[in-house]
Amino acid sequence: MNASLRMVVLSLSVLGLSACAGMEARSTYVPEPQEPSIMDPDEAYIAYVERIARRRGIEVQWVNAPTKSARQVAQESGQPR
Repeated sequence: MNASLRMVVLSLSVLGLSACAGMEARSTYVPEPQEPSIMDPDEAYIAYVERIARRRGIEVQWVNAPTKSARQVAQESGQPR
């Protein structure tokens, strides 16, 4: 009985240590840059509208945030119009 208990404790500790060794640290993880898309929100326009609204004391709540136009996406990706 004592030997089987030791075996169980030993196997659990080995499994526990191997699980910790298999985990990767993601503190330096940087996601791949994505290509611009017309589905991306137009951050510049959103910031412009919110800045003016703050000056006037108005709170803006976007229901459908504006998206980038095809021209903006082409300029960001370096493609001709």
